Amino acid sequence: MIQFLLNRELRSEHALDPNTTVLQYLREHRGKTGTKEGCASGDCGACTVVVGELVGDRLRYRTLNSCLTFVCALHGKQLITVEDLKHQGQLHSVQQAMVDCHGSQCGFCTPGFVMSLFALQKNRGDGVQTYDPHQTHEALAGNLCRCTGYRPILEAAEQACCSKQPDQFDAREAETIAQLQRIAPRETAELSDGEKRSLSPLTIAELAELYAANPQARLLAGGTDLALEVTQFHRELPVMIHVGQITEMKQVQITDRHIEIGAAAPLTDCYAALAAEYPDFGDLLQRFASLQIRNQGTLGGNIGNASPIGDAPPLLIALGAEVVLRKGDVSRTLPLEDYFLDYKVTARQPGEFIEQIIVPRATPDRLFRAYKVSKRLDDDISAVCAAFDLKITDGMIADARVAFGGMAAIPKRAAACEATLNGAPWNQQTVEAACEALAEDFTPLTDFRASREYRLLVAQNLLRKCFLEQHAPKTETRVTAYV
Repeated sequence: MIQFLLNRELRSEHALDPNTTVLQYLREHRGKTGTKEGCASGDCGACTVVVGELVGDRLRYRTLNSCLTFVCALHGKQLITVEDLKHQGQLHSVQQAMVDCHGSQCGFCTPGFVMSLFALQKNRGDGVQTYDPHQTHEALAGNLCRCTGYRPILEAAEQACCSKQPDQFDAREAETIAQLQRIAPRETAELSDGEKRSLSPLTIAELAELYAANPQARLLAGGTDLALEVTQFHRELPVMIHVGQITEMKQVQITDRHIEIGAAAPLTDCYAALAAEYPDFGDLLQRFASLQIRNQGTLGGNIGNASPIGDAPPLLIALGAEVVLRKGDVSRTLPLEDYFLDYKVTARQPGEFIEQIIVPRATPDRLFRAYKVSKRLDDDISAVCAAFDLKITDGMIADARVAFGGMAAIPKRAAACEATLNGAPWNQQTVEAACEALAEDFTPLTDFRASREYRLLVAQNLLRKCFLEQHAPKTETRVTAYV
């Protein structure tokens, strides 16, 4: 059984198809049709809802794509939809702002925008009534308006943030916290319709035991990739093991030498630690899909799905990150570059799962640069992703680690390029020779994102960009590349 709050209503679900998404649950089981399906792939934001959960003794609100969230992920949380905002006949201030600023045209995307604005307003903090354009753009980057009404929507965001008033959720905060504390998960939860089932363990040891007993199960973290098998390919997932309730796997810890990231930690929670050590990693994470996806998707999932165009793996490989794999009571640590074997093939053994990602901390003697090239700036997949980690001593390259995504069947290092750089002077001549060596490292494919010729040229130009930026005046503003 799973339990969650549907706004204020306690819902206990015993017999429900675990392949049911939150979007389907709302529309087909609860008659809440305000939340819309626009793409069923997490790209448009029309289905955006807000989930409240306890962090210590505080309530945190985050946006999610309901089309990519399975119902089991709601266990112990509060689900808020657009129908819940209006109170005692009065529109919520974010809804009123959309009306006042004429932010709604055809109206199909409006519920998603309203929920993103609601979360943005909530996360501004107590008493904060200022408008932050960057934060607003980040909050709304995952919501698409096909009527091109962005200007009035941004005006609505400014009004909502600058005229924030206490609402019914503030008034009931203590009550909501108490309700969530009462339904906090205390044992492995199961949701089943008699044929398919999902299991939600609370500890790594329980996960290891369940996975050993159900080696055919699919591991579910954020579900932003796995859910597509249901929503896009119409497949059934007979058994899922949801790892989102395992506190140990959601932690991000910083030691003297490493950043240790639990495989189930949402990307949003990884941002602060990675951005502090590697600003380019932080810049890339802000372009990683949308805020809704980052609130759900995990670093472990981005590695585990073994996509050749995943954004994080090239950066982690260049940094020399390691992955901790566990099977039963046995753990092993593997360099991430050895984890990827072939297209969608990894070194993970049956019954083995990713427990943790270990990232070396930055040192002052190394230069790290990362670039993502995509067809649009926000909410898009890479055509090419490049990462350079260089140790330069007295003008000479003492050590070079270069990795790319989108250039091969797996994210991988550029061995010939590295060999050309290592031991050579850090100058234009060396860079040009290393650019030529990239043609030995990669024979990229042509697809709808880019041609092979374009990809190779972009990869070479990104190495040139890395060199030129390192020699540019310190006052020059760096930007992450996009097409």
